[in-house]
Amino acid sequence: MSSVPASLLELLRIPSVSADPAHKGDVANAVQWVADFVAAAGGTGEVLAGTDGPLLVADVPASHDAATAPTVLLYGHVDVQPPAPLDLWETPPFEPTVRGGWLYCRGVADDKGQLWILLEAVRTLAAESALPVNVCIVCDADEEIGGRSAADWLATVDTPADAAVIFDTSMLAPGIPAFNLGARGTAYFHLTVRTGSRDVHSGVFGGAALNATHALVEMLAATVPTNGVLPAELRAGTLSPPAAELAAWRDLPPGQQVLDAQGAVPMDARAAEDFYTRTWGATSLDVNGIEAGSPHLMKTIVVSEAHANVSMRLAPGQKVADVTAALERLRRDAAPDGATVQLDLLSACEPAIVPPDLPAITLALEAFEKTLGVRPVLVRTGGSLPLMPALIARGVPCVLTGFDVPDGNIPAPNERLLVEHLTLGTQTARAVLSAYAGLR
Repeated sequence: MSSVPASLLELLRIPSVSADPAHKGDVANAVQWVADFVAAAGGTGEVLAGTDGPLLVADVPASHDAATAPTVLLYGHVDVQPPAPLDLWETPPFEPTVRGGWLYCRGVADDKGQLWILLEAVRTLAAESALPVNVCIVCDADEEIGGRSAADWLATVDTPADAAVIFDTSMLAPGIPAFNLGARGTAYFHLTVRTGSRDVHSGVFGGAALNATHALVEMLAATVPTNGVLPAELRAGTLSPPAAELAAWRDLPPGQQVLDAQGAVPMDARAAEDFYTRTWGATSLDVNGIEAGSPHLMKTIVVSEAHANVSMRLAPGQKVADVTAALERLRRDAAPDGATVQLDLLSACEPAIVPPDLPAITLALEAFEKTLGVRPVLVRTGGSLPLMPALIARGVPCVLTGFDVPDGNIPAPNERLLVEHLTLGTQTARAVLSAYAGLR
């Protein structure tokens, strides 16, 4: 694989699965790998204890006049999604493999490969004594489990940076880069329902004893969308996207095409038509998993305890605290008499919006256009990134973009990144850092 730098291959081979305690050492090794890479590039840093994993904060000074040069924060994460189901991988998930112009490996697109692009841009500019800005590198290892290490660290810093750049998203298609000027927030809940001290026999108590599974289903039904629309309480506070953004979204690939490409089925009759407004500008709720009773083996019981994981994506304008309170009220009102309900908020972050006319956005747009020959499309992402709203709250403009593509297979088996995007991404990141010399 001579076309892929050996340094990237080293990083990709570390199975840094943050959701699996068995890989705690690998997660730490991946963070240390980044620390060593930055040190070799002339930077200094420290690995800190984050909220749910190690956090690297490192600095690489500008090649000249560092005392007056702007500071640019670069962020990425080294933790990756679990690779299961393993039998669907064509090659081992942590053995990087090139096939048909793609580099396959878990984490290559989300986010190790994209973080490496930023690091390589800094390394090469510094080696040429051509790095015009001070660079602050923030790398965490709990992004995939909803950790807030980077955002919490940011709250402790007096003057964070003049701008931030994050490569952790996708192009709209190869050759069509995108800047995500908005991100939905997230709130992840665990719901526990209890209806008795123990399971009882359905032949003796069925029809008389309250079933926890039934109670859980009733409560979930009170909060999931009806014809694609959530209860009004969960949508309160939403800011409607400006008319100019809505008009631009109509020029994007049709929603049905996007759904078909992922093998997904529309939720309702209008889901495809409203795809971008729903995934970028509206609140959503998904039941991520249910556990109760005996779903596989025959067992005639009245279930006494049931669980569900429920995640919400918050639209710009909403607040986690307000949405959490609304969800608690809906669950409580829907709970049948006799059911004990516990709703735990496991992780959360606020939504974010970046004004498109900020100098940091304009300079980055021009750098991308100069390098790639096309100006990025201004869009939003339906995903969530805790650091982004934290940066915006501190007055740091944030460029959220990336060199993944829609068929990069994240977080599925056979995750992949176009090999040519390693070079294109590095060239573009260099151009952005060079352009940011004009921030002051």
